[in-house]
Amino acid sequence: MYQTNYHRASSVQEAAEMMSDAAEGKYLAGGMTLIPTMKQRLAAPSDLVDLRHIAEMKGIAVDGRSVRIGAATTHEEVAAAAAIRAVCRALCELASQIGDPHVRHMGTIGGSIANNDPAADYPAAMLALDAKIVTDRREIQADDFFMGLFETALEEGEIITAVRFEAPARASYQKFRNPASRYAMTGVFVVRRDNGEVRLAVTGAGSNGVFRHQALEAALAANWSPDAVSNVVVDSSDLLFDLHASAAYRANLVKVLAKRAVAAA
Repeated sequence: MYQTNYHRASSVQEAAEMMSDAAEGKYLAGGMTLIPTMKQRLAAPSDLVDLRHIAEMKGIAVDGRSVRIGAATTHEEVAAAAAIRAVCRALCELASQIGDPHVRHMGTIGGSIANNDPAADYPAAMLALDAKIVTDRREIQADDFFMGLFETALEEGEIITAVRFEAPARASYQKFRNPASRYAMTGVFVVRRDNGEVRLAVTGAGSNGVFRHQALEAALAANWSPDAVSNVVVDSSDLLFDLHASAAYRANLVKVLAKRAVAAA
Protein backbone atom coordinates (compact mmCIF):
# COMPACT_ATOMS: atom_id res chain seq x y z
CA MET A 1 0.00 0.00 0.00
CA TYR A 2 1.40 3.38 -0.99
CA GLN A 3 1.84 6.22 1.49
CA THR A 4 -1.17 8.51 1.73
CA ASN A 5 -2.38 11.41 3.86
CA TYR A 6 -5.57 10.83 5.86
CA HIS A 7 -8.06 13.65 6.54
CA ARG A 8 -11.21 13.34 8.65
CA ALA A 9 -13.84 15.83 7.50
CA SER A 10 -16.53 17.09 9.88
CA SER A 11 -18.69 18.82 7.24
CA VAL A 12 -19.38 18.61 3.53
CA GLN A 13 -17.80 22.02 2.99
CA GLU A 14 -14.68 21.00 4.89
CA ALA A 15 -14.41 17.80 2.85
CA ALA A 16 -14.63 19.77 -0.41
CA GLU A 17 -11.94 22.18 0.79
CA MET A 18 -9.66 19.30 1.80
CA MET A 19 -10.11 17.72 -1.61
CA SER A 20 -9.36 20.97 -3.44
CA ASP A 21 -6.03 21.16 -1.58
CA ALA A 22 -5.05 17.57 -2.42
CA ALA A 23 -2.80 16.69 -5.33
CA GLU A 24 -4.62 13.46 -6.25
CA GLY A 25 -7.21 12.93 -3.56
CA LYS A 26 -10.00 10.40 -3.14
CA TYR A 27 -13.10 10.51 -0.97
CA LEU A 28 -13.39 7.63 1.49
CA ALA A 29 -16.92 6.46 2.29
CA GLY A 30 -17.10 2.84 3.45
CA GLY A 31 -13.80 1.98 1.76
CA MET A 32 -15.03 -1.45 0.72
CA THR A 33 -13.64 -0.98 -2.79
CA LEU A 34 -11.05 1.76 -2.43
CA ILE A 35 -9.00 0.22 0.40
CA PRO A 36 -8.59 -3.21 -1.26
CA THR A 37 -7.68 -1.43 -4.49
CA MET A 38 -5.00 0.52 -2.67
CA LYS A 39 -3.72 -2.63 -0.97
CA GLN A 40 -3.29 -4.21 -4.39
CA ARG A 41 -1.39 -1.07 -5.49
CA LEU A 42 -3.92 -0.40 -8.21
CA ALA A 43 -4.65 3.05 -6.78
CA ALA A 44 -2.34 5.50 -5.06
CA PRO A 45 -4.22 8.64 -3.96
CA SER A 46 -2.07 11.31 -2.35
CA ASP A 47 -4.85 12.06 0.14
CA LEU A 48 -7.91 10.31 1.56
CA VAL A 49 -10.78 12.52 2.72
CA ASP A 50 -12.97 10.51 5.10
CA LEU A 51 -16.69 11.28 4.79
CA ARG A 52 -17.97 8.74 7.32
CA HIS A 53 -18.18 11.15 10.26
CA ILE A 54 -20.14 13.96 8.60
CA ALA A 55 -23.43 14.21 10.50
CA GLU A 56 -25.34 15.92 7.66
CA MET A 57 -24.61 12.92 5.40
CA LYS A 58 -26.10 10.38 7.81
CA GLY A 59 -29.62 9.29 8.65
CA ILE A 60 -32.92 8.22 7.12
CA ALA A 61 -36.05 10.34 6.82
CA VAL A 62 -39.44 9.10 5.59
CA ASP A 63 -42.32 11.56 5.13
CA GLY A 64 -45.37 9.77 3.79
CA ARG A 65 -43.93 7.98 0.77
CA SER A 66 -41.00 10.38 0.31
CA VAL A 67 -37.73 8.77 1.36
CA ARG A 68 -34.38 10.48 1.94
CA ILE A 69 -31.25 8.49 2.84
CA GLY A 70 -28.00 10.19 3.76
CA ALA A 71 -25.06 9.09 1.62
CA ALA A 72 -23.01 8.00 4.65
CA THR A 73 -25.78 5.65 5.83
CA THR A 74 -24.52 2.06 5.95
CA HIS A 75 -26.09 -0.92 4.22
CA GLU A 76 -26.94 -2.40 7.61
CA GLU A 77 -28.76 0.77 8.66
CA VAL A 78 -30.85 0.67 5.47
CA ALA A 79 -31.56 -3.04 5.94
CA ALA A 80 -32.76 -2.47 9.51
CA ALA A 81 -34.75 0.73 8.88
CA ALA A 82 -38.37 0.09 9.88
CA ALA A 83 -39.45 3.38 8.31
CA ILE A 84 -38.14 2.33 4.89
CA ARG A 85 -39.46 -1.21 5.27
CA ALA A 86 -42.96 0.18 5.82
CA VAL A 87 -43.00 1.90 2.41
CA CYS A 88 -40.36 0.10 0.32
CA ARG A 89 -39.50 -3.29 1.77
CA ALA A 90 -37.57 -4.22 -1.39
CA LEU A 91 -34.80 -1.71 -0.63
CA CYS A 92 -34.29 -3.15 2.86
CA GLU A 93 -34.11 -6.66 1.42
CA LEU A 94 -31.59 -5.49 -1.19
CA ALA A 95 -29.36 -3.95 1.50
CA SER A 96 -29.55 -7.11 3.61
CA GLN A 97 -28.10 -9.16 0.74
CA ILE A 98 -24.99 -7.04 0.17
CA GLY A 99 -21.71 -8.80 0.99
CA ASP A 100 -21.25 -10.08 4.52
CA PRO A 101 -21.88 -8.44 7.94
CA HIS A 102 -18.54 -6.62 7.87
CA VAL A 103 -19.28 -5.10 4.46
CA ARG A 104 -22.83 -4.16 5.49
CA HIS A 105 -21.65 -2.40 8.65
CA MET A 106 -18.92 -0.42 6.84
CA GLY A 107 -20.16 0.10 3.28
CA THR A 108 -22.39 3.08 2.52
CA ILE A 109 -25.10 3.74 -0.02
CA GLY A 110 -23.30 6.83 -1.30
CA GLY A 111 -20.03 4.97 -1.76
CA SER A 112 -21.73 2.17 -3.66
CA ILE A 113 -23.50 4.56 -6.03
CA ALA A 114 -20.42 6.72 -6.60
CA ASN A 115 -18.31 3.66 -7.42
CA ASN A 116 -20.99 2.26 -9.78
CA ASP A 117 -19.57 -1.25 -9.88
CA PRO A 118 -21.32 -3.13 -12.72
CA ALA A 119 -22.32 -5.88 -10.26
CA ALA A 120 -23.40 -3.63 -7.37
CA ASP A 121 -26.96 -3.74 -6.06
CA TYR A 122 -27.86 -0.13 -5.25
CA PRO A 123 -27.51 1.26 -8.80
CA ALA A 124 -30.36 -1.01 -9.94
CA ALA A 125 -32.54 0.22 -7.08
CA MET A 126 -31.80 3.88 -7.78
CA LEU A 127 -32.54 3.47 -11.48
CA ALA A 128 -35.77 1.51 -10.97
CA LEU A 129 -36.99 3.87 -8.23
CA ASP A 130 -36.28 6.91 -10.42
CA ALA A 131 -34.25 8.32 -7.54
CA LYS A 132 -32.58 11.71 -7.35
CA ILE A 133 -28.90 11.68 -6.42
CA VAL A 134 -28.27 14.74 -4.24
CA THR A 135 -24.77 16.23 -4.23
CA ASP A 136 -23.15 19.28 -2.67
CA ARG A 137 -23.79 21.08 -6.00
CA ARG A 138 -27.03 19.78 -7.54
CA GLU A 139 -29.57 16.97 -7.91
CA ILE A 140 -29.13 14.37 -10.66
CA GLN A 141 -31.82 11.98 -11.90
CA ALA A 142 -30.70 8.36 -11.73
CA ASP A 143 -31.31 8.00 -15.49
CA ASP A 144 -28.64 10.66 -16.05
CA PHE A 145 -26.31 9.62 -13.24
CA PHE A 146 -25.10 6.12 -14.23
CA MET A 147 -23.02 6.49 -17.38
CA GLY A 148 -21.09 3.23 -17.77
CA LEU A 149 -18.71 0.84 -16.03
CA PHE A 150 -17.49 2.61 -12.89
CA GLU A 151 -18.56 5.90 -14.50
CA THR A 152 -21.06 8.44 -13.22
CA ALA A 153 -22.08 12.03 -13.90
CA LEU A 154 -20.16 13.25 -10.84
CA GLU A 155 -17.75 16.06 -11.55
CA GLU A 156 -14.27 16.41 -10.07
CA GLY A 157 -14.56 16.83 -6.30
CA GLU A 158 -18.36 16.54 -6.24
CA ILE A 159 -19.79 14.77 -3.18
CA ILE A 160 -22.97 12.68 -2.99
CA THR A 161 -24.77 13.81 0.16
CA ALA A 162 -28.08 11.88 -0.08
CA VAL A 163 -30.53 10.04 -2.30
CA ARG A 164 -34.26 10.80 -2.57
CA PHE A 165 -37.16 8.88 -4.06
CA GLU A 166 -40.91 8.35 -3.87
CA ALA A 167 -41.77 4.86 -2.66
CA PRO A 168 -43.74 2.92 -5.29
CA ALA A 169 -46.90 0.87 -4.90
CA ARG A 170 -44.97 -2.36 -5.50
CA ALA A 171 -41.29 -3.25 -5.72
CA SER A 172 -39.00 -6.25 -5.51
CA TYR A 173 -35.34 -7.08 -5.98
CA GLN A 174 -34.13 -10.51 -6.99
CA LYS A 175 -30.53 -11.47 -7.66
CA PHE A 176 -28.45 -14.47 -8.57
CA ARG A 177 -25.41 -14.19 -6.32
CA ASN A 178 -21.86 -15.19 -6.88
CA PRO A 179 -21.44 -17.66 -3.98
CA ALA A 180 -18.00 -16.29 -3.06
CA SER A 181 -18.32 -12.51 -3.37
CA ARG A 182 -22.13 -12.26 -3.16
CA TYR A 183 -21.99 -9.73 -5.96
CA ALA A 184 -24.89 -9.97 -8.37
CA MET A 185 -24.07 -12.13 -11.37
CA THR A 186 -27.44 -10.76 -12.42
CA GLY A 187 -29.94 -8.75 -10.40
CA VAL A 188 -33.34 -7.30 -11.29
CA PHE A 189 -35.15 -4.52 -9.42
CA VAL A 190 -38.73 -3.94 -10.58
CA VAL A 191 -41.10 -1.13 -9.58
CA ARG A 192 -44.78 -0.52 -10.29
CA ARG A 193 -46.44 2.76 -9.42
CA ASP A 194 -50.10 3.51 -8.74
CA ASN A 195 -50.51 4.99 -12.24
CA GLY A 196 -49.35 1.70 -13.81
CA GLU A 197 -45.85 2.91 -14.73
CA VAL A 198 -43.26 0.13 -14.54
CA ARG A 199 -39.51 0.57 -14.27
CA LEU A 200 -37.14 -2.39 -14.34
CA ALA A 201 -33.38 -2.14 -13.89
CA VAL A 202 -30.76 -4.85 -14.37
CA THR A 203 -27.38 -5.06 -12.67
CA GLY A 204 -24.55 -7.57 -12.94
CA ALA A 205 -25.33 -8.41 -16.57
CA GLY A 206 -24.76 -5.34 -18.74
CA SER A 207 -21.43 -4.87 -20.51
CA ASN A 208 -21.87 -1.14 -19.90
CA GLY A 209 -23.12 -1.45 -16.33
CA VAL A 210 -26.61 -1.06 -14.88
CA PHE A 211 -29.43 -0.50 -17.38
CA ARG A 212 -33.20 -0.37 -17.78
CA HIS A 213 -34.91 -2.94 -19.98
CA GLN A 214 -37.62 -1.08 -21.90
CA ALA A 215 -39.19 -4.17 -23.50
CA LEU A 216 -39.76 -5.81 -20.13
CA GLU A 217 -41.11 -2.53 -18.74
CA ALA A 218 -43.60 -2.24 -21.61
CA ALA A 219 -44.74 -5.85 -21.28
CA LEU A 220 -45.28 -5.52 -17.54
CA ALA A 221 -47.04 -2.17 -17.86
CA ALA A 222 -49.52 -3.85 -20.21
CA ASN A 223 -49.88 -6.95 -18.05
CA TRP A 224 -48.53 -6.93 -14.51
CA SER A 225 -47.91 -10.67 -14.33
CA PRO A 226 -44.90 -13.03 -14.42
CA ASP A 227 -46.43 -14.50 -17.58
CA ALA A 228 -45.88 -11.19 -19.39
CA VAL A 229 -42.13 -11.75 -19.23
CA SER A 230 -42.21 -15.02 -21.16
CA ASN A 231 -42.54 -13.58 -24.66
CA VAL A 232 -39.96 -10.80 -24.21
CA VAL A 233 -36.63 -11.31 -25.96
CA VAL A 234 -33.56 -10.35 -23.91
CA ASP A 235 -30.69 -9.66 -26.33
CA SER A 236 -27.45 -11.22 -25.09
CA SER A 237 -25.15 -9.32 -27.48
CA ASP A 238 -24.56 -6.47 -25.00
CA LEU A 239 -24.33 -8.62 -21.89
CA LEU A 240 -21.29 -9.61 -19.87
CA PHE A 241 -19.64 -13.01 -20.18
CA ASP A 242 -16.96 -14.41 -17.89
CA LEU A 243 -15.91 -17.61 -16.16
CA HIS A 244 -19.05 -17.52 -14.03
CA ALA A 245 -21.69 -17.22 -16.76
CA SER A 246 -22.04 -16.73 -20.49
CA ALA A 247 -23.95 -13.80 -21.99
CA ALA A 248 -26.76 -16.19 -23.01
CA TYR A 249 -26.98 -17.53 -19.45
CA ARG A 250 -27.24 -13.99 -18.09
CA ALA A 251 -29.94 -13.16 -20.65
CA ASN A 252 -31.95 -16.10 -19.33
CA LEU A 253 -31.31 -14.97 -15.75
CA VAL A 254 -32.76 -11.54 -16.54
CA LYS A 255 -36.08 -13.15 -17.51
CA VAL A 256 -36.08 -15.65 -14.65
CA LEU A 257 -35.34 -12.97 -12.07
CA ALA A 258 -37.86 -10.56 -13.61
CA LYS A 259 -40.56 -13.22 -13.21
CA ARG A 260 -39.54 -13.84 -9.61
CA ALA A 261 -39.47 -10.12 -8.87
CA VAL A 262 -42.96 -9.53 -10.23
CA ALA A 263 -44.30 -12.54 -8.30
CA ALA A 264 -42.65 -11.32 -5.10
CA ALA A 265 -43.83 -7.73 -5.56
